[in-house]
Amino acid sequence: MKNFPDHFKELTEWMEKLGLAMPEVMQGFGILHEASIKPGALTAKTKELIALGIAITVRCDGCISFHVHDALQAGASKEEVAETVSVAILMGGGPSVAYGIEAMQALMQFQRQGV
Repeated sequence: MKNFPDHFKELTEWMEKLGLAMPEVMQGFGILHEASIKPGALTAKTKELIALGIAITVRCDGCISFHVHDALQAGASKEEVAETVSVAILMGGGPSVAYGIEAMQALMQFQRQGV
């Protein structure tokens, strides 16, 4: 089983390094991320859950780490994450089952840390 909190920390550190190597690209990505997650017609929590569903269907481990973490930070419950996983499975089939399991593992690990 992956250690998702450690994975989150490592990715965060490497994103900072990417920011030093390609500041304009990473600044642009940061602006895009901030604007996309900003509450509007949808809450930040809803947007993070959507991002998690997409992360599962496109099979992105790092994205799962980030969006489980950020969904919890935005107030998502275990049940909301589980329902997001179920919709991702609907849209992504069998591979999404495997990545949905990873999302649930990440949820448990981040919850143990009090995120």
